[in-house]
Order: sequence, then C-alpha cells, then structure tokens
Amino acid sequence: MVDKAARKPRLGGAFANVFVSNLATNLGDGVARTAAPLLAVRLTTDPLLISGIAALALLPWLFFAIPAGILVDRIDRRVALGLANGVRAVLAVALVTLAATGSLTIWWLYLVIFVYGACETVYDGAIRAMIPSIVAKPGLPSANSRIEAGELILQNFLAAPFTSLLFAVAVVIPLGVNVGVYALAVILALLLPKVASGKQFTDVSTEPRTKWYRQFVDGYRFIVANRMLRTLWFFSTFVGLCFSAATAGFVLFLFQRDGLPQPLFGVFMLSGAIGGILGSVAASWFKARWGAGLTMAIMNLVSCLALILIGAIPTIWAAAIGFFFTSAAVLIWNVLVMSLRQSIIPGRMLGRVHGTWRTLLWGTMPLGSVIGGFLGRVDLALPFLLGGAASTVVGILFFRFLMTLPNPEDVDNGDRPSTELSPTGLIIED
Repeated sequence: MVDKAARKPRLGGAFANVFVSNLATNLGDGVARTAAPLLAVRLTTDPLLISGIAALALLPWLFFAIPAGILVDRIDRRVALGLANGVRAVLAVALVTLAATGSLTIWWLYLVIFVYGACETVYDGAIRAMIPSIVAKPGLPSANSRIEAGELILQNFLAAPFTSLLFAVAVVIPLGVNVGVYALAVILALLLPKVASGKQFTDVSTEPRTKWYRQFVDGYRFIVANRMLRTLWFFSTFVGLCFSAATAGFVLFLFQRDGLPQPLFGVFMLSGAIGGILGSVAASWFKARWGAGLTMAIMNLVSCLALILIGAIPTIWAAAIGFFFTSAAVLIWNVLVMSLRQSIIPGRMLGRVHGTWRTLLWGTMPLGSVIGGFLGRVDLALPFLLGGAASTVVGILFFRFLMTLPNPEDVDNGDRPSTELSPTGLIIED
C-alpha cells in the first residue's frame, strides 16, 4: 500500500503550458530526426558517411552546450526557447529549398544537421531548467515522465510514420511541415507564464554576478565537487559512448541485414515508442517500490542486454523486441537521472551544470558513432555486440553504486520549494 505522501502531486497549470509548448517542438523534432537518416540513405550507402549523421547531430554538444547553459541562466528561459525554435524554422526552409531544387548533397545535410544540433543545446537546456521552477521535487519524476512520453508519442507515433510514408510521395512535404511547426512553437514559448522564466532563482540567489566567460567552469566545478554526481557523470558518459557506437548505423542494419522496407521504417520505430511510453508510465511505479537507485541500476542492465539481443539475432523481430526493451529501460533511466540532477543542482545553476554534463556525455557520442561506423564496415551487427557487451560489464561493476542513489525528494539543494516561489496555487499537494 502506497501511503498518501507517496502519491503524485498535481503538476499545475504552468506545467501544462510548458508541456503543450514542448509538444509542438517535439512534432518538428520527430519529422527532422526521421527525415535525416532517410535523406542520408538516398544520398549515400556508405556506413561511415551515414554514421556521420548521428555524429553531427550530437557534435554541437561538445562545442555549444556550456555557452548555451550560460545563456539559459542569464536570459529569460522563454526567450531561449523561442530563439532556438526560430532558427530551426529557418533551417527547415533551407532544407525544403535544397530538396525541391535537387541541390541537396550529403555535405549540405551535414551542415543543416550541425546547426540544428547547436539550436537544440539551447532548447534542451532551457526546457530542462524550466521544470524545477514550476514543479515541486516530489513531482519531478512525474513531470519528466510526461515530458518524455510526449516526446515519444509525437516523434514516433505521429511524426515517424507520417514522415516515412510521405517520403514515398514527395520529400518536400514532411520537410515543409516543419516550417509551420517550429513557427508555432516559437509563439507558444513566448506565451508561457512568467514563472517559467527562471528569474525567481536569480532574484533569491546570493551568488555574485560574474563575467559570462568566467562562468564556463561553474558547471564543471559543481559536478566534480559532488562525488555522487561526478561518478554518475563519468558512468553515463561511457554507457552513452557504447550506445552511440551500437546504434549509429541502425537504419542501415535494418534495411540491409533485417530486410526492412524503407517506407516501413517509421512503423518499425513504433516498437521503441511503445516501449518508451510504457517506461514513462512505469518510472514512478518502479521508483515508489524499489527506490530510484535500484530502479536505475536494473534498467541500465536491461537496456545494455537488449543491444546484444539485436546484434546476436539479426532478424526484424529480434530488432523490434530489443528496441522495445532498450527504449523502455532508457526512458526510465532518463526520467530518474534527470529528476535527481534537477533536485541536486540549484535553480540558478541549472543551465550551466546541465550544459557541462551534456558537453561530456553527448559531446563524446560522435566518437562512438564514428567507431560504430568503422565497426559496421566489418559487420553491421558488430557495433551492437561490442557496444552492448562493454556497457553491460560496466553496468555490473557500478551496480552497487547506482543502488545507493537517493530519491529526488530526499535531496536538499537550498532552493525554496516551488510552492513558496509561486503562491498562486501552481503546485497543490494531494
């Protein structure tokens, strides 16, 4: 029996506004992420060049995540969202023009993806930093679960099959949709309530105002000073490297080894979407019964073993089952690790610490993608086998550490509760 204190808090109207704005962006992201590999396989069949798509999508995190975090901590976070989506709307126009005129090459696609990724560093930092300003700590897992579930539903259930099927008719149709979607997301971001700006943390902070260029190391200093965060950071980075190596050539693996028809690529992605949605629903359930630490330790191993399954049994059914379990386990991991970080990091530093975290975590993933591309030239199943095996071994070695991770609501970062920051009833405890 779960007692009353463990019941989920209501998330409030401010979160609902953020959630709807994020859904609009997720639709555009889903079209873009499905279109990129489909465009790539029309332009080249080289596994290394195709793995470059995944590498360039993440490479901006190495260069721009920390500057983006500083920006998120210095300006209104609603403006940061609008700025990121405004540039992506312009990129969507450019991609439509190149495709319509027959001028698109793999190198133009690389450029568009790289700039798109740079904008995502700003958007991701802003949306993640917004959540703790409008949701109390006990509600963070539930809020992050809904954010993750919304992303999966829009990107995989709607955008992925929509994009894949329309590609068979005309490439420019799904690409053109993105222009309007990102423009709408800009408007919705600017209409978010004031509490989403993050300014309340700056107002209550006693941190001295420093030059922006001196803030590049703030996030790093905060992470390395906390032994738990520091260990989790390096662990997550290694596992992320293994996953990026394993999945960089996934689309080519499905087409060439498993015989998946290209128009059904988006339909196949539904297996991961279903797993992820179930994971988002189950994240709070597992946390309430096992605790965040044990849940994260188990889900990490499940996701790694599923990679081995995909490579060991190269059939479409094994790929779908492995993708289902990987997506479910990774979603639960993401919800809990994000909630834990949001509870540990003071609100005034969320952008900088998040940017520093992603600089190493996502900044090293392009290296994993390139490694996966070279391994894929030997055998398309090899990246899954080696990436899954390496991450499984590390998951076993760090299992005890992961078990000790606390629940988000048990951490005190010094911030006032959201109920005090917003006395208008945005957060109502049951």
